[in-house]
Amino acid sequence: MTANAAHEARLQHAVMAFIGSGVFFMLLPGTFLGVWNLISITNRRALESLSPAWIQAHGHAQIFGWIGTFVLGIGFYSLSKMRGLAPVPMTRVWLSYGLWISGVALRWGANVTEWRWRIALPVSAALELAGFLLFFATVSHHKSSEGTAPHPKETWMLLVMASTFGFFVTLCLNAAAVIATAVHDTGPAISHVLDQRLLAFPTWAFLVPAVWGFNARWLPVFLGLRPPGGRRLLFALACAWSGAVVSLTGHPLPSACILMLAAIAGAWGMGIFAPALHPPKTVGIHPSFPFFVKTAYVWLLLAGILTIWAAAADRSGGIWGASRHALTVGFLAAMVFAIGQRILPAFCGARVLFSKRLMFASLALLNIGCALRVGAEIPAYEGFSALAWRILPVSAVTELAAVTLFAANLLVTFLRPPAHLAQSRIAGSPEKLRVLAH
Repeated sequence: MTANAAHEARLQHAVMAFIGSGVFFMLLPGTFLGVWNLISITNRRALESLSPAWIQAHGHAQIFGWIGTFVLGIGFYSLSKMRGLAPVPMTRVWLSYGLWISGVALRWGANVTEWRWRIALPVSAALELAGFLLFFATVSHHKSSEGTAPHPKETWMLLVMASTFGFFVTLCLNAAAVIATAVHDTGPAISHVLDQRLLAFPTWAFLVPAVWGFNARWLPVFLGLRPPGGRRLLFALACAWSGAVVSLTGHPLPSACILMLAAIAGAWGMGIFAPALHPPKTVGIHPSFPFFVKTAYVWLLLAGILTIWAAAADRSGGIWGASRHALTVGFLAAMVFAIGQRILPAFCGARVLFSKRLMFASLALLNIGCALRVGAEIPAYEGFSALAWRILPVSAVTELAAVTLFAANLLVTFLRPPAHLAQSRIAGSPEKLRVLAH
């Protein structure tokens, strides 16, 4: 095996570790705890009856433990695959992984158990920040192995760079918030007012621009769309960042209006609802892939509308909760389910997705569960309908089923041999298999 092939194999193992850990945080600390939280709230019919620390533990596991871990793993892999760049040192990859996973796990444990939380919360934030900074240093200072001149940055790269900076700012704000919480000894949860203001940063300054960047890179190929509108996407980026900053200053309604403009500009710039120029590429995945990607953008627009409504009229947390769920599950999670099952098997050893049907089932159940949750949360929490409380547990179980199917499909895919080895076994050629393996 050549040095390049050996490095590629080690890199694929590292990416699979990132993705596998992200799936774990998504399934157990994230979704399962979220289902437990929602059922507890439903039984008591009051949002205030549940510990805020448990709610924040669920959210942190989903945003940072799941999607954040995915972003770091994909970032390391993509950096190594960029033409002309030297291989990423694997010691940095594994050290970043260890710091990051330790920080996320410690944060979840501190929120749930409250054990030594005044020490655990700041330490968890420091570990997460250290893991990210190691990744960021690698990305920022990685040099060309061929002395090639740098190419002008494409729009998708600018979006990904902005989202990476948003990731950094989010982690800094999180560290400041948990340190203040520990110093003032106010309990293992960030105060509601501060948490409400901070939530716009991980979503609109980090995750949404990251999705836009990856979409701008891949969707024109996957869906046969026209090239994305660079100026419109950069305008959407500016609006997303502006809305997050305004939210941080404590002005929710102006922030919501700016974020609505960002959602419109993002969908418009991506050309997601425009007629396709070419047939979509759905080889190896379910043919419903284009439908679910477009549906995710419908959820993004709906999240913008609900955010304006929440800022203007929310009284008991129901409209705010619905707006966040439409964004985090309807848009972000659905996009990970769709794009992730398209690209992650290829990243992890050129594998083929285990089951197209499981892909469809996970996406369908996720959207059904999100629709039930968003549709029932407002009338339940705001006191419009007692019947809506009965729908909320159904939505939670439906989403848990979706997440379980998504996780199972990816994990079985990773456990199977890469496509070229599988084809060789089917062909029954030991000599060819030996050549491919070595």
